[in-house]
Amino acid sequence: MEFTENHRYFTNRDFSLSGLDRKVFIALYQPMVGAISAAFYQLLYHQTADDGAGFSSPEPQRKLFLGLGYELNATGRQALIDASSKLEAVGLLQVFRNHNPLTEESMYEYALQRPLSPSEFFSNYHLTLLLQDKIGKSALLELRDGFAAATPPELARFVNREEATVPFYEMFKIASAALDPELETGWAESATAREKKSSFEPQERIRHSEMLLRFPRGSVNRVFVERLNRAPESMAQINYLAYKFNLEVPEICRLLDEDGIFQLDGILLWDELQNRANSMYRQDRKRDGERERFLARSEERQAADTGGEQGSNSNAALQLAIPERFQEDVTVARYNEMLRREPYTRMLERFFPGMVPDNFVQIFEKIDLNYKLPEPVTNVLIHYVFSLGQAQRLTKSFVDSIAANMLAKGIDTLDKAVLYIREQEKLNIALERKRRGDEPGREGGAAFPQSGQARGGGRRKPAMSVVKDNGPAQEVTPEQMEKMLERARELKGKN
Repeated sequence: MEFTENHRYFTNRDFSLSGLDRKVFIALYQPMVGAISAAFYQLLYHQTADDGAGFSSPEPQRKLFLGLGYELNATGRQALIDASSKLEAVGLLQVFRNHNPLTEESMYEYALQRPLSPSEFFSNYHLTLLLQDKIGKSALLELRDGFAAATPPELARFVNREEATVPFYEMFKIASAALDPELETGWAESATAREKKSSFEPQERIRHSEMLLRFPRGSVNRVFVERLNRAPESMAQINYLAYKFNLEVPEICRLLDEDGIFQLDGILLWDELQNRANSMYRQDRKRDGERERFLARSEERQAADTGGEQGSNSNAALQLAIPERFQEDVTVARYNEMLRREPYTRMLERFFPGMVPDNFVQIFEKIDLNYKLPEPVTNVLIHYVFSLGQAQRLTKSFVDSIAANMLAKGIDTLDKAVLYIREQEKLNIALERKRRGDEPGREGGAAFPQSGQARGGGRRKPAMSVVKDNGPAQEVTPEQMEKMLERARELKGKN
């Protein structure tokens, strides 16, 4: 019973149908919505004079029912709703329901929209496909060709086309004399009052009627909240606040019920309301983060319990070596199991005999909350950072760069993280050898740097070729052995 013939309505339009608009409506829109919906659109259109625009006077919806020949019962109401829904679906109508909390009355507003031009209509795939389903492909093509006249055949010979019209703002300029201030003030006031809301504006989040239904009747601020219906600016601020901090009606009512939100004369204290809404938003954000982390860890633990043993057996080769500080306490299998199952906070505590420094806590907290790295990957990152043995590299930017590189490479499992760490270790060894000049020479000659200069600025030593015993072993005969011994005795006698 929220939509009956006894509810009042009014129409709203800011256009007038031209001959082309009427042709588009009859030829394109009417086959999609049907004759009843087309008649309903014409009935709403003529509530205002054909040569005028604006709002019509409120009247009972009984006029619409009788104008369409519907009975004043449930069947007629459903038929009118269906006709309105079809117009809304093709973009010809918008329906709003205005509520008055004092009289508990609902009034319907029918905002008519202008039909699209032929070019806009046929560039809209949704409407074109719907019309094709109604009338067929051949009829659709014929309609499209009927709305666009062909260019003259003679025009095909002309190839150069230039604009001869001078823009208006280049030909005419406004004089420097001051305009009438009263005219500017009146123009601005009328323009603001008649400004139409954009159709893309987000829907109103907080309604005054819903606030009154949820607000406590015995509250001291009840009188001030009831007056907000006559303060559109305050309601706009409240809706902006709800959109900014993602607040619902119960949360807004809880904030408005607190002390110090209204002045003694009922004026809303915007700054105070915004500060308290921000505090509520931060608390909700903190609780949501804790809840997400708890659920994520529980899911990871369940997955590890179901398939952790198979993964550890199948990937036994993908195990990290134990750092020196843990070699006497745990085994290799136990240490890798800790990397797989324990949270990063517990793993971080094992590398410090006392309390973990705040800077390390902040670094890995950012990686866990913002970067969303899984716990095993974060543990492998901790293992790699503290196994480098170079204290000067344990900085925030260094750890952050490794975590960002892991995210870029899509590392989301323990096995991928282990492979990544091993590749980094090989790269570090190769860079260290290159820095020291221990690279092996090229085959068939000495190894020189390609640029001819070392990093320090001096020329690097050439790698000298060395004779290597790579041939097969040959057996020595007794005669050869005797000759070698005799030669040795001769050399010894000379010495």
